[in-house]
Amino acid sequence: LVLFILAFYLVSIYSVHTGYPFPTAPPVDPFAKIRVDDCGKTKGCFRYGKPGCNAETCDYFLSYRRIGADVEFELSADTDGWVAVGFSSDKKMGGDDVMACVHDDNGRVRIQHFYNVGQWAKEIQRNPARDEEGVFENNRVTCRFKRPVYVPREETIVDLHLSWYYLFAWGPAIQGSITRHDIDSPPVSERVVSIYKYEDIFMPSAAYQTFSSPFCLLLIVALTFYLLMGTP
Repeated sequence: LVLFILAFYLVSIYSVHTGYPFPTAPPVDPFAKIRVDDCGKTKGCFRYGKPGCNAETCDYFLSYRRIGADVEFELSADTDGWVAVGFSSDKKMGGDDVMACVHDDNGRVRIQHFYNVGQWAKEIQRNPARDEEGVFENNRVTCRFKRPVYVPREETIVDLHLSWYYLFAWGPAIQGSITRHDIDSPPVSERVVSIYKYEDIFMPSAAYQTFSSPFCLLLIVALTFYLLMGTP
């Protein structure tokens, strides 16, 4: 024992004088950025925001892909609180299985499971998520996790092999608890989503819907024609 202590002491002195550090724990792998060039090819994507936006610039972004018996989801939103996806039998909030990525006061992003009871989200202790990772950077919450395609029959967890409407939402959090979403009418998928079909779907945010509707385009054309022709 004495010899062991003496050897440790000598090594310590050598390390200090030579500047040779003791071994340290390996660094944590950084969060791998979400790839959007795979959208519509090897994974399905939903983008909400400015035309041409990606996972780092859309107001909201979601991707999904099958990996064996799991589905991997990637979520990102322009918020410092939470971002979520809900699986619903209709386009309305209520009775929905919800997965949310929540930024807490310690700077961590945690994946939580909720069930919508009317307009209120109740956290469910049984969480099907695994291989969880998340990050809060540039005022965005971004996360990645997997959950099984098939689950035992239960009201709060849906089977993803069936098709569901996807509800997209994000908003602020207070001390790691989610609060009301940022916009009054969060976007919803136009039709039910199948995890066996990969599409790249863009949904313009409210700021870009005004000038993209057929009525507004027709109005702009009419006004342009009127100005070019002049008045009698």
